[in-house]
Amino acid sequence: MNTTTSRVWRYFQLLPFIMICRFSDCYDPLDPNGSITVIFDTLKYTHDGYVARVTIQNNYQYRHVEEPGWKLGWTWAKNEVIWSMAGAFAIQQGNCSSFNYQVPHSCKPDPVIVDLMSDAPAQNRSDGCCRGGILSSWAINPSASYSSFKITVGNVEENCTGSKPLNLTLAASGPGYTCGPVMDSSPTVYSVIGGRREEQVLRTWISTCTYSSYVASKTPICCVSLSTFYNPTITSCPSCSCGCRVADPLATSCISEGVFPSNLLDIDLIHCTDHMCPLRVHWHIMNIYVSHWRVKLTVSNFNYGKDYSDWNVLVQHPGFGQPSTAFSFNSTIIPTVGVPDIALFWGKAFHNTNILKADKGGVGSVTTEILLQKDSSSFTLGNGWGFPRAIYFNGENCRMPLPDTFPMLPNSSLNRRTSNFLFLLMFSFYLSIQDVLCVLNHFSLL
Repeated sequence: MNTTTSRVWRYFQLLPFIMICRFSDCYDPLDPNGSITVIFDTLKYTHDGYVARVTIQNNYQYRHVEEPGWKLGWTWAKNEVIWSMAGAFAIQQGNCSSFNYQVPHSCKPDPVIVDLMSDAPAQNRSDGCCRGGILSSWAINPSASYSSFKITVGNVEENCTGSKPLNLTLAASGPGYTCGPVMDSSPTVYSVIGGRREEQVLRTWISTCTYSSYVASKTPICCVSLSTFYNPTITSCPSCSCGCRVADPLATSCISEGVFPSNLLDIDLIHCTDHMCPLRVHWHIMNIYVSHWRVKLTVSNFNYGKDYSDWNVLVQHPGFGQPSTAFSFNSTIIPTVGVPDIALFWGKAFHNTNILKADKGGVGSVTTEILLQKDSSSFTLGNGWGFPRAIYFNGENCRMPLPDTFPMLPNSSLNRRTSNFLFLLMFSFYLSIQDVLCVLNHFSLL
């Protein structure tokens, strides 16, 4: 095989990995049904409008909404106003000069709503509110994966029950979400009197919002490095995994070794590295035993201006098809159709739910050892089997090294069975040579 043919063949071998990387920018094969739904339930009608409960439900398995929380916006179809709210508030009141006696909460034609904090007064609260805009992922904490508030809408046209909001927008810890049109749906049914009675709202509108990492950022936020006990070579994150920035003495781009400014105001300022990522996930194969094997998972924060609270790491690896134990992280297996063996890890309360930002002493990090049971029919250390297929941090796909750069298994690390086979083969060959020499020696004596 000539050099050109070899390069073409290598490209086609790596093509599936390249396609998956680009495809996941707009669609996540590990969570194909993930979304955030916004539900408007009309509870009752008033003399000039209606009272509704708005619920923001996070259906993503491992993508959560972190600080500073969600912002929900829309455009009114007519001249509606918000008379009052409970559990949330509009950040701008707008021009309410046409109302002489009662001043609405907001007269903006395009209001933007944010959640109340957990210490909000009781008179301003509603059921399911006041989480500071933070939504947990569904797999980690379903009870904290939603937020709701009540809204009283007025100034609706006479003899009209109201029109659906238009141009719904959702900003959840930054950009990235795109919301579909608000659609009519079957009215929501809920239980009362301890589940003994069902009641139905008057009307339900629903919009579905989906996330695109490419819309949120043109570059990844994390990368993956690899190492093993059987190979001294460490596979580092690919260079410029999260874009390239030049080390700046004034620390406006990144902080190089030995330089530390006294005033850190830029939350995007990171430690200068070859990969230039705020976060790095390292996977180290520690050892193998008769029935188990052990790895170490470490997450390092190179960001000088940001802690990562309530973080999570998702790992796709065939080894998670067998029972496993994480010693320092919480963990669960994610059931995903068509893509098996996905494990989700997150910090333990009062121990490591926060990955501290970098400082003069180095980077902040969290780590755990993971013990995995062997499957005798599939376990191997050859051909990169021991390394993850994909790793996500907070729902963001981390940049993986190319497969041909993974640490290789040296010939000296062949298992005992293979070594015994080679020994018998060489011994048999040695005996055969001795037989041939004996025969030749016999004929030479004739």
